[in-house]
Amino acid sequence: MQSSYWLTRVRLESGFQLEEAQVMGTTTELAHIHIEQGVITEIVRGGKLPETIEPMWDAEELLLLPSLTEKHVHLDKTLMGTRWQAVRPAAGVPGRCEVEKQVLPSLPLSVEERAEKLLRTLLGYGSTHVRTHVDIYPEAGLSNLEGVEQVLLAHRNQLSYEIVAFPQHGLLRSGAAGLVKDAMRQGANLVGGVDPATVDGDMERSLQAMVEIAVMFEAGIDLHLHDAGEVGAGTIHRLAELTLEAGLVGKVAVSHAFSLGDIEPARLKELSALLQEAGITIITSVPLRRAMPPVPELRQYGVDVAVGCDNIYDTWQPFGNGDVLERAGRLAERFGWSSEFKLSRALQYVTDGRLPLDDDGHPVWPKAGDRADMMLVQASCSAEAVARRSARKAVFYNGKLVAGQLHRSSQLSSL
Repeated sequence: MQSSYWLTRVRLESGFQLEEAQVMGTTTELAHIHIEQGVITEIVRGGKLPETIEPMWDAEELLLLPSLTEKHVHLDKTLMGTRWQAVRPAAGVPGRCEVEKQVLPSLPLSVEERAEKLLRTLLGYGSTHVRTHVDIYPEAGLSNLEGVEQVLLAHRNQLSYEIVAFPQHGLLRSGAAGLVKDAMRQGANLVGGVDPATVDGDMERSLQAMVEIAVMFEAGIDLHLHDAGEVGAGTIHRLAELTLEAGLVGKVAVSHAFSLGDIEPARLKELSALLQEAGITIITSVPLRRAMPPVPELRQYGVDVAVGCDNIYDTWQPFGNGDVLERAGRLAERFGWSSEFKLSRALQYVTDGRLPLDDDGHPVWPKAGDRADMMLVQASCSAEAVARRSARKAVFYNGKLVAGQLHRSSQLSSL
């Protein structure tokens, strides 16, 4: 696909249909979009396509939506490409880690081969940004990082990415601090950690170590936090304080954060104010069997929330297909977001906040100057796409077709 072209007959959301001040539907219109050097430079809505000798590709009246962001995945852990196996029983995080140490080295496919299969799956579902956690522990050294980096580098023209140096077996418990520093020197972007109070056994020392490494490398943090109740809430509270003290505002995330779903409302409000002040993002995989962060309340308090798939067929979970839009639909189900308006708003959690319409129904995406990271979806509107997990027919990154297919179009006079 050339660096300058027209995408014709694109369906764009144009507003909400209102009835007694309630959103009852979404209006759309057809448009032609000009893309040059990976940027949307012109949008012709409902009018004639300018005379052009540039290539034209027919969107066939499919809905254009922002491409997806996968904010929590483990490319190095997946069993994709190997024979089927369900999860072996294990006790807690430490037990699960021991199973993983036995299984992964024995697989017939390398880290690179398995990560490649999962990454292509993510692309096919529309994810053009991926944050992957990569296991760092003494037995594996930096081998997982090296394998995942190789795959991501090969796909650097198809997506953007972040790598979390993740001491899955405990930063303190496995003595991985030195290896995490080596991983940061080798290209990891964020410092990881897991359950400072229960896995590492020393919340304060574990959090301090994470923050010190992050400051050393001018990096962010993404903490796996499974601990429930006040143990988890206290960890979040202390991490937020350290974030403010260390000048890491806006660079820290807490993944899972189950405890936010089982604390008292007053404590949630208190923690939310601190999270908002520290610019800490909560990342959820929308679990089905346990408490999860109360997304409506967190958003009401101004806390950023994102969604990721987390485990996708590995030694921790046999489930998952790599479709983060499916997780947005699950999020809507968890919180009863079944109206047109609320379904459409659910898209923001898997697009880094990008929505076609603002809350008042005004078109805000796409516009001239936006990067052409987008996807064509077989749906009438974003609400349907979320509710029905609609098929993605073409995926673009930086204006380049990276998944799916398009057909050339003939010269069009008007829409």
